Amino acid sequence: QVDLVESGGGTVQAGASLSLSCVSSGRTFSTYAVTWFRQAPGKEREFVAGISWTGGGAVYADDVKGRSTISRNNAKNTVYLQMGNLKPEDAAVYYCAATSRLPAGRVHSTESGVDYWGQGTLVTVSS
Repeated sequence: QVDLVESGGGTVQAGASLSLSCVSSGRTFSTYAVTWFRQAPGKEREFVAGISWTGGGAVYADDVKGRSTISRNNAKNTVYLQMGNLKPEDAAVYYCAATSRLPAGRVHSTESGVDYWGQGTLVTVSS
């Protein structure tokens, strides 16, 4: 069992940056690929960024590529998402998800196959 708790959400001015954290209580967290998803009002949940369990691989959605960084500190059981130049369309509930049984360098980027979900942290963007 892996329990995930997101934090760092809030109201951010357009153009500013934020940092989200996903903390796990699971003792095997270091062997899980971790993925950030988000869901805006009236929209489907979508992929944002993912990182392999080794931290050596990362993938970003086109909308956030170049202005976002996903990283992890397995000693602290934490995965981070740093996002800069926030846009109104970035407003959403952000979820982290953990997926097991992947090769060391593999990133998981779809909802299918996810083993554990956090409950989300809300990000709003003011213009």
